[in-house]
Amino acid sequence: MDVDEGNCLKVWPEEEPPTGVENCTDCGLYTHGSRLIWGEGNPNAPIMILLDNPGAREDGDGNPFICGTRQTLQKAAHEAGFHDNDLYVTYVLKRRPKKAYDKPAAREACIRHLFDQLRSKSPRFVFCLGNVAAQSFFADKEAEVKKLRQEWHSPRGVKTAVSYHPLAVRRRPNLWQHFIADWRFLAGTFHENEYDQ
Repeated sequence: MDVDEGNCLKVWPEEEPPTGVENCTDCGLYTHGSRLIWGEGNPNAPIMILLDNPGAREDGDGNPFICGTRQTLQKAAHEAGFHDNDLYVTYVLKRRPKKAYDKPAAREACIRHLFDQLRSKSPRFVFCLGNVAAQSFFADKEAEVKKLRQEWHSPRGVKTAVSYHPLAVRRRPNLWQHFIADWRFLAGTFHENEYDQ
């Protein structure tokens, strides 16, 4: 997998957080010096992709760049036939952790923002990438991607699929075949749903 070959890679626009939330400090991660990121991509997309946190978004000079997680995500989405407009990416944590922190407390503090997003956006599908995303969204500390993938679930009343975190795929290239299969699983139902409407 050579994600650098793809001309599909781009910095997706960020969505501004709702008024009153932009300075939220409940998770404590503001002490890490990271800014709050509400989401990226098309805010009205039919598919909401859930990651654990926003990750690195700027280089050392403050210039926007596409981190490895986003490179892998966008390449898989493109290969599965999705367009940028189909997808909106958001996170369990709305700030990037940069040092040790109380993970359960931070996730519990941030999850209400995710559920507010889910209610306001009403996506047709949710795609959880990685165990943290799945565990948080399913409210199940034992949830594992390898046991949940390639099946549809409805943990929050919305059709939900699961796959590996893009960073795990980059670190373990043998996961790419499973990752792209999961994107195609999502695409198959998404396109069927399009034709039915």
